[in-house]
Amino acid sequence: MIESDGVSSLDAFAAAAAIRRGELSPVELVEDCLARIEELDREINAFTVVLAEPARAAAREVERLIRAGEPVGPLAGVPVAIKDHIWLEGELATNGSRSLADFRPVEDAVPVARLKAAGAIMLGKTNNPEFCYRAFTANEVFGVTRNPWNLGRTPGGSSGGSGACVAAGMVPLALGTDGGGSIRIPAAFCGIVGLKGTFGLVPKLPGFRGWPTLSVDGPLTRSVRDAALALDVIAGPHPADDLSYPSPDRGYLSAATDERDLSSLRVAWSVDLGFAPVETDVRRRFQEAVDRVASTGVQLVEAHPPPRGPVALWNTIATIEGYASEGELLERSPELIEPETAEIIRSGAAHSARDYLDAQNERATYTREWLEFFTEHDLLLTPMMQLTAFEIGIAGPAKVGSVPVDPFFDDWCHLCYPPNLTGQPAISLPIGFGDDGLPVGLQVIGRRFEETTLLSFAAAFERLPVPADPRT
Repeated sequence: MIESDGVSSLDAFAAAAAIRRGELSPVELVEDCLARIEELDREINAFTVVLAEPARAAAREVERLIRAGEPVGPLAGVPVAIKDHIWLEGELATNGSRSLADFRPVEDAVPVARLKAAGAIMLGKTNNPEFCYRAFTANEVFGVTRNPWNLGRTPGGSSGGSGACVAAGMVPLALGTDGGGSIRIPAAFCGIVGLKGTFGLVPKLPGFRGWPTLSVDGPLTRSVRDAALALDVIAGPHPADDLSYPSPDRGYLSAATDERDLSSLRVAWSVDLGFAPVETDVRRRFQEAVDRVASTGVQLVEAHPPPRGPVALWNTIATIEGYASEGELLERSPELIEPETAEIIRSGAAHSARDYLDAQNERATYTREWLEFFTEHDLLLTPMMQLTAFEIGIAGPAKVGSVPVDPFFDDWCHLCYPPNLTGQPAISLPIGFGDDGLPVGLQVIGRRFEETTLLSFAAAFERLPVPADPRT
């Protein structure tokens, strides 16, 4: 299903360059993407809103500017999709909830405004679970989103619609959010690239309040260079978000496109961080990826930070912040919120302000341990997910390997949570397929605000020979 023969198979970098040279019509590209949506999205259900006519008008304007020799931005004419959770002026932002079914923001989130200013064409909004709480994508407003590789499997979440539409060739680039793996999980499950930047690198406001100390906005793409190009556009502080910060490190696209000597990099790797259950086929693909990394000349060592499972700490902070954000909606209209979501919200109400500050203090200790590890290592490699995409209709696996999973709140995402707790950047890269023919991802974690190192390594890895698809 994910094969594409048209111009929509180009990545954003190639499409933007061809448009600037006059070799590709942005109108043709938009029409090809819209045709792809028409062909596939009835089954995949990635989009909540398709902005066909505004996108066509925007494409015609880009084409006019190109023909007139006018300057255009680095993403001029490139169709992009925006996660439902993220504000796009005048368009539905339901956050996957019937309690917000008619909400339309009156302004753009900063990264959306920056994408527009760079010439990107807003093709539509994409599905997420209610309030982005789960690592699969389904809600009572727009229904279930499915994985393009296998329609019986989830694309992950919470940016599942964004991951699915990129993997299916509907758009070359989509914007998502990541508070506990929500960009990287769909990237891994759908076989694409997903970048969670350093906390504060990309402003995320104006927007919903959810998970203010955990979540970031970032790109899901077909290539590392696309993730870098998007980051060049959307990164940088803005007055709308007081938790956005200037980075000492810029030039993300050049980091991903220039071939650099990586031999001085000290790269640690761990298949389980010392505590996480990981399925056997994922372990095999990860070890093969580590073996391929060795060919790049980096200094490899098996090591990891202190083996402390992050789930309980992440849950405490996430549920308290979730109640602060969505508790009022639950109290006002409990009948409009899904029972499983309501359970998560109510769990946050049981905590006090002291509990929250105690958890943040524990988080500071946890973060220190990780940052000290990164004084000795430049990068850390892990599997992105502990398993491949599971079946539609369940909230998560009953077990990973032989280890039972707590059904409360995504107790199968152990390898996702550390970068959210520590604020570090992390990227998910495709590394082949599991025994079920579904994608497996590699996670690369870097130092805070050192995205150029992360992207240089990721691009070098991407240039290595790709394993064969076991289904062929």
